[in-house]
Amino acid sequence: MGDSLGMKTTIKTENRFETDASRYAAYLESPEGRLRGDLTFANLQDFLPVVSATRELRALDLGCGTGVASIRLARLGVKVTLLDSSAQMLELAERASAEAGVKDKITIKHGDASELAATFRTERFDIILCHNLLEYVDDPAAILQRVVGVMRDSSAILSVLVRSQAGEALKAALQASDLAAAEHNLTAEWGQESLYGGKVRLFTPETLEAMLQDASIAHVARRGVRVIADYLPAQISRSAEYERIFALERKLGKRQEFYGIARYMHALGRYVGASTGGDK
Repeated sequence: MGDSLGMKTTIKTENRFETDASRYAAYLESPEGRLRGDLTFANLQDFLPVVSATRELRALDLGCGTGVASIRLARLGVKVTLLDSSAQMLELAERASAEAGVKDKITIKHGDASELAATFRTERFDIILCHNLLEYVDDPAAILQRVVGVMRDSSAILSVLVRSQAGEALKAALQASDLAAAEHNLTAEWGQESLYGGKVRLFTPETLEAMLQDASIAHVARRGVRVIADYLPAQISRSAEYERIFALERKLGKRQEFYGIARYMHALGRYVGASTGGDK
């Protein structure tokens, strides 16, 4: 699941995110949901644009879901526009931003990622979140190409989080003890998501990298998210040991040998030609 549940540009027949948004909100409070969100945001913070005294940073959260990442950015002083096609998700996001005391930093828009040019004719953004959106759209490459049009300049950062194909194979083998499913998932384009049910697109490092390159996005960093946490034995408490698990996941996620096998792949990038300064 991602912060991007609810986008209208979804695979046909999929309306799982238009109703029962509370189920997704509850997932975000679980250790698994918290870990994915905390790790992704920690990765993003490593590469946020420098705040200027003359210009306030602006962010766009595509498929914002309940707005968890947006609220974190707002607390850092960033003005954030939340875009989602699920009115129910946006209601939860608006309520959460008010409770967090950052409503003045938040703009809510009901809309679709395929219509970015029309929705944001003049607005440009320094930070764009595309977290677990591409798994559910008909044409993920087209979405990334539209995203480029609303990035401010070469200093803008794009944060993309997607479901890993290899991670699905490991999940089937280690969680479900299903070797047949594990072998199938090694080459499967689609997986099955468990929260609502239904198909979810799977990505390899190569397919994600190719889409970013086609959209003129140069990678700044690649991070694995939830490398081992999903497979820890039951005697390790996900709640009591949360901080230790988080710290270990941060170390694992920065090592490139774990990027492609994590449950989620997190890619951060800028316009081609931007001075990235290398991996961090």
